[in-house]
Amino acid sequence: MERILAQAAAATANSSTCYTLMQTSSNGAWQGDNPIHFAFPLLILQVCIVLIVTRTLAVLLKPLRQPRVVAEIIGGIILGPSVIGRSESYMNTVFPKRSTPVLETVASIGLLFFLFLVGLELDFGAIRRTGRKALAIAAAGITLPFVAGIGVAFLLRSTIAKGVDYGAFLVFMGVALSITAFPVLARILAELKLLTRDVGQMAMSAAAVNDVVAWVLLAIAVALSGSGKSPVIAVYVLLCGVAFVAFMMLAVKPLMAYMARRSPDNEPVSELFICITLAGVLASGFVTDAIGIHSIFGAFVFGLTIPKEGPFAGMLIEKIEDFVGVLLLPLYFASSGLKTNISTVSGAQSWGLLVLVILTACAGKILGTLFVALAHKVPFREAITLGFLMNTKGLVELIVLNIGKERNVLNDEMFALLVLMALFTTFITTPLVMAVYKPARKQAPYKHRKLQRDKPKDELRILACVHGTKNIPAIINLMEASRGIRKSALRLYIMHLVELSERSSSIMLVHKARKNGQPFWNRNRSHEDQIVIAFDAFEQLSKVQVRPMTEISAFQDMHEDICNLAEEKRAAMIILPFHKYQRVDGVLESVNAGIRTVNQNVLKHAPCSVGILVNRGLGGQSQLAPSSVSHIVAVLFFGGPDDREALVYGRRMAEHPGIKVTVIRFLPDREMDHIALNLTPLPAHENENHSESYKFSTAEMNREQERILDEEALSCITNELNDSVPYTPKKTQAYVEDVKGSISYTEQKISNTVESVLSIGKSNEYNLILVGKGRFPSPLVADLADRTAECAELGPIGDLLASSTIQAIASVLVIQQHDHIHTDEVPFSKSVESATPFTVALE
Repeated sequence: MERILAQAAAATANSSTCYTLMQTSSNGAWQGDNPIHFAFPLLILQVCIVLIVTRTLAVLLKPLRQPRVVAEIIGGIILGPSVIGRSESYMNTVFPKRSTPVLETVASIGLLFFLFLVGLELDFGAIRRTGRKALAIAAAGITLPFVAGIGVAFLLRSTIAKGVDYGAFLVFMGVALSITAFPVLARILAELKLLTRDVGQMAMSAAAVNDVVAWVLLAIAVALSGSGKSPVIAVYVLLCGVAFVAFMMLAVKPLMAYMARRSPDNEPVSELFICITLAGVLASGFVTDAIGIHSIFGAFVFGLTIPKEGPFAGMLIEKIEDFVGVLLLPLYFASSGLKTNISTVSGAQSWGLLVLVILTACAGKILGTLFVALAHKVPFREAITLGFLMNTKGLVELIVLNIGKERNVLNDEMFALLVLMALFTTFITTPLVMAVYKPARKQAPYKHRKLQRDKPKDELRILACVHGTKNIPAIINLMEASRGIRKSALRLYIMHLVELSERSSSIMLVHKARKNGQPFWNRNRSHEDQIVIAFDAFEQLSKVQVRPMTEISAFQDMHEDICNLAEEKRAAMIILPFHKYQRVDGVLESVNAGIRTVNQNVLKHAPCSVGILVNRGLGGQSQLAPSSVSHIVAVLFFGGPDDREALVYGRRMAEHPGIKVTVIRFLPDREMDHIALNLTPLPAHENENHSESYKFSTAEMNREQERILDEEALSCITNELNDSVPYTPKKTQAYVEDVKGSISYTEQKISNTVESVLSIGKSNEYNLILVGKGRFPSPLVADLADRTAECAELGPIGDLLASSTIQAIASVLVIQQHDHIHTDEVPFSKSVESATPFTVALE
């Protein structure tokens, strides 16, 4: 009772420092009210200012590959008393002290749900499956900096942190220097394209263990800081915290598992379940706050109770992440920035202590991780990279520091000093890792970069890309048709392309990151791994070697991953899905312009041949068994390298017993004899105005040599049809008879290219049509140069067949043969007045 009366007296004595309450909303400027003198309009203004500043800084720091958290920390510091806040009029107008409770309350709600998402990211099952190597690295990455932090705490307490609670200060300093920000690390790894590599997966495993231990240590520190002079109270707080965790795991977790089971795939999650979950986050925060730990621990533990499998966790993230991450979390950074006054770090002593803290934090993390990694025979380059990655701080560090400041464990100078330490260690992570670890090294050259080769029976390697489950049936059925007469002749690499956007959460990044086709976060197969399961089934049925993997990148640089992997795996062809999908009514509809950007960039930079598959239901919506494959394929041949590559692909397909191939060669009719067509490259400054014009290669081509090569390619078909194939032990009579029965050849003389091609596309006679892109156009293709393109990257003929205006059932594979020269492609116009025309003579 005496204690309660003493607290009441202290509250009365400090009543003069309480903030003046603000009314919620104004009556409007027309009635003489200033909106910023009222709580809600002022909060709106503060949110807008915070978002503008932090987003602007994020754009400015993007070339440096910095995570958004760095921009948000700097933005908070700029808005606070360290920079703009030096102006009293600004602080009294925009961030007056009386608005602090409202701002911090809203920011705390955002923090509460953010910690719920952090708990949702952590899977104890995955942590239990973490190998000894990752556990040892995590232990070293915690122990050494924690001990070093305690050592530095002795010095700090005797200089700039006098009078603080001894035990709590030691633990807070240890946690502050030993923590690794799991969400920020996931973002950095994804940005650096390391998430699916060994070093990235080891870092994520160690960081997950580090995260759990750090939160436990922080809970102990909070309990110690709130216990006053009695250690018994700290024991009570910790015991109640343990009881709360036990209750959540034994009682609440089964309930959440039941709700997850009642949320099947491809069905919306019940609104009642969402409501119960959101209310559970708030209730858990209230309970732990009442216990005396902190409300964020309740939200964190509640997140641990959510099952990680199934759509339930993903739906929760989808509903919470944007609102919390985009709107509320920046307010927490602003709130932290308002408490950070860098001017308190003044004088040689303070700056010297700052350098000491930074060196201690970096040395503890990096050296501890490095030594243990080397002891486990990790290469030095990867070991030092792990040390840099584990040194990532970010938002989690700010949470620790803010709790320390709220509990009066950290004074203003210590708070500012540790904020600067967290900012520095996070800022240097990306440049240090980029300087030390460069996995995308130049690959050794290889010969088989296209389908057309001297030894056609050599192993064919294809890299097929998928963006989602919609691409699976068509890619599998195309690969089944491509496997050739020898079952071991095809090696297939499947690349699941996942967009790295600003809203990608670390849990999604981790769940989608795969190594050797296996999900990193859950080594066991689950119904979510539809892509891996589908291609495993294809491998078993067709005996084709399949290697699935995942790459996570932004659309603007996703082509780099595709091209690097094709180079690394020595692929002869890259297969890409078209950016349009067929609707129920048969019309092709664009679903994502980013996919088109990826395709265009791959066509420009690919180290091998490229095919773009325009899918109109090739083989139906399910995978066909090899014995059930029955396709009629047309190869449209106008001439040129791309058409010859399509011809080779069609010839390979003809080896499949269930496929019939028709080669159609187009020739100009008599009415077009003796006409000369000149194509003139457009000036560079006009290219932007012709972005939807067909582009042709600027390389000089020997037309006579091209004509000879075309005839030789076609002669392979006609010779087989005329029984002139030389018999060898590997080429038996049965093989020749199979090829003769599976392939046919015809010639068509045409005067109107568009009508002739569209008639084939609309005929519904074929399941698949193979065409060349036509970068080195024949006369008939060059005649379409001035035609307005719908999808110029497909070339004139492919664009005609893929047009969304025609009703067709035939899928289209547009093929571009690898060009060793890698010449530029620019728009051309038909002209006879150019001084340096590109002349195509029609016979």
